[in-house]
Amino acid sequence: MSTIALAFDLGGTELRGALVERSGEVVKRVSAPTLAGAGSEAVIGQIIALADRLLKENPQAKVSGIGMCAPGPLDPKAGIVIGPPTLAGWHNVPLIDILSRQFGLPVRLENDANAAALGEWRFGAGRGAGSLVFVTVSTGIGGGVVADGHIYHGRRGLAAEIGHMTITGEGDRCFCGNVGCFEAVASGTALGRRATRLTKPGDGSVLRRLSDDGDVSARHVVDAARAGDAAAGELVDTEAKWLGIGFTNLLHLYSPDLIVMGGGLANGFDLLAPGIRATVDERAMQAYRDVPIVPAELGDRAGLVGAASLILWEGEPGTALAMVQNEQTKPVEKAAASARSIIERMKESEGN
Repeated sequence: MSTIALAFDLGGTELRGALVERSGEVVKRVSAPTLAGAGSEAVIGQIIALADRLLKENPQAKVSGIGMCAPGPLDPKAGIVIGPPTLAGWHNVPLIDILSRQFGLPVRLENDANAAALGEWRFGAGRGAGSLVFVTVSTGIGGGVVADGHIYHGRRGLAAEIGHMTITGEGDRCFCGNVGCFEAVASGTALGRRATRLTKPGDGSVLRRLSDDGDVSARHVVDAARAGDAAAGELVDTEAKWLGIGFTNLLHLYSPDLIVMGGGLANGFDLLAPGIRATVDERAMQAYRDVPIVPAELGDRAGLVGAASLILWEGEPGTALAMVQNEQTKPVEKAAASARSIIERMKESEGN
C-alpha cells in the first residue's frame, strides 16, 4: 500500500476519521458522534479509538503522520486549540503535543475551513488554480484562503473569519455579539429563520408542510424552490443577494482565481448562482467580475483530504503505526484514560 496519512475532521456534531493516500483517495473512513459536551479528554479518546479501528482494519498501512482539522479559534503553528464554541471544555488544549506523544508520529493541525480550502484547491474544484477563497455556507459561514499554494493564516492563524465580516448595519445579532455579520444574514440558519418568520404554523404553505409545521430550515426552502413555490423562490433570491454582497467583498479583498462555495447550502447552488452572479456583476469593480464562482466538489471529504495533505505533501514518510488494545477495556474509555495521562504528565512537567 502506498504511503498514507491518518486524517481527522473534528466537528461539534461528528468526528470523522480516514486513511488518505497522497493522490487524495480516501482508502477507509469511519465516524462517530462527537462527545462535544464531555470535555477534551473524552474527545481525544475518541480520536485515539478511531485511529485504532482504522489501523486494525488496514494493518499494512504505512502511516506517515496525522493531519487534524478542528473548529477555531486555534493556533496551527503552536498546535493549540484555543476555545471553539462548539466543543465544551476546550481551552488552550495542546492537541499536537498530545497526539504526537501518543502515536510517535508527526501531527499537523489546521482550522477546519482552511483544511477544506486546501482539499478543494489540491484535489477538488480548485485544481490548477493559483489561489482561491473557499466559503462554507451551512449552519454558519466559514472559509479559508489559499494564496500561491499556501493557506493564508494571518496572526496566530486567525485570518479569514469570513462569517464575521460586517456587510450590513441591521438585522439579527450574530452569536459573536455583533449585528450585520455575513453569517448572521446569509448562513443557512439565517435563511431558515427568514422562512420561519415569513410563514405560520398551519398556514398551508409549502414551506410549513415540508417542515411539518415546525421551524423551516434552509433545506426546506431549497426543496420548495425546486418545486416551484413562489415564496421559497423569493427567499432564495434574497439569500443569493446577501451571498453576492459577501462574495464581492472577498473578491475585492483577496482577488482570487476563483471562489468555491461548499457547505450544506451548496446543495442549492444551481438555484443561488444566477442571483449571486447578478449581485457580483452589479457591485464588484469591473476587474473582478470575471472570477468564477463554483460549487465545491469534495463534499464532506474536503476537510479530511485537506488535513491529510498537510502530512502527505509537507511531512516526511513514517513507519507503520501499531496500536495494542486490551480487549477487556472499551476502546474509547481506554483511549480517554491514555489522553488524560498524557495531559497530566504535561502539567507535571510544566510545574517542575
